[in-house]
Amino acid sequence: MNIVDRRKSKFARYKTLRENPEEILEPLIKPVKEYSARDRIEDIVDKGSFEEFEFDFPETNPLEFDGYVEKKEELREELSIHDAIIAGECQIDKRKAVLVVMDKHFMMASMGMELGEVVSRSAEYAMDNNLPLIIFTASGGARMQEGILSLMQMAKTSAVIEKFKNAGGLYIAVLTHPTTGGVSASFATLGDITLAETGALVGFAGPRVIEQTIGEKLPEGFQRAEFLQEHGFVDAVVQRENMRETLGRILRLHPRAC
Repeated sequence: MNIVDRRKSKFARYKTLRENPEEILEPLIKPVKEYSARDRIEDIVDKGSFEEFEFDFPETNPLEFDGYVEKKEELREELSIHDAIIAGECQIDKRKAVLVVMDKHFMMASMGMELGEVVSRSAEYAMDNNLPLIIFTASGGARMQEGILSLMQMAKTSAVIEKFKNAGGLYIAVLTHPTTGGVSASFATLGDITLAETGALVGFAGPRVIEQTIGEKLPEGFQRAEFLQEHGFVDAVVQRENMRETLGRILRLHPRAC
């Protein structure tokens, strides 16, 4: 196999894992394809309490990227979401909160202008209404179809989250598989309390890229949730079936934030 064929083979494998991340999930985690953002919301919130925010966003294709708008329209019809994120006000164990959930089925939850704006507006709503903010993160990184404008969302979301926290708001970040790239380098890692799901991959660049860059073999489990908890990056690793109870307990311990 020549170098061109080897690179084609590696790219095909990379594409497969990007589209089917459940292949590298821990066995304890329910396969990604069986668990959408709306499934997560249903499992977390008090029944019937979720009121989704209805933001009015114009269509965006700043680079006039061929096929980008058509791809988004196809995914919107398939998944019944406008972008890779759902946000709204809810109750968890009878405590009010703003809940934001990213959905990796929509272009691997890559962060573009609309996603960044939803995060920012949700934080502002939480701040204006004295509510805690909970964000379930999952992302493959920035959305290349929006170029530098997608990267600008890192600074915008980080600034709004910091403003919310400085105003006394409680921000709970829940890192799910995978949380990588620009999302991990911005609002995903700014939580007052940071939780992670069992086996979640969290990091900016992937382990293989890091190994090739530094020329060293990484420790076993590097960038997994359990490794990050051992090294103080994550406060707790929580199995999916225990997440609602854990969030309810945290909210009860911070009554002034609710």
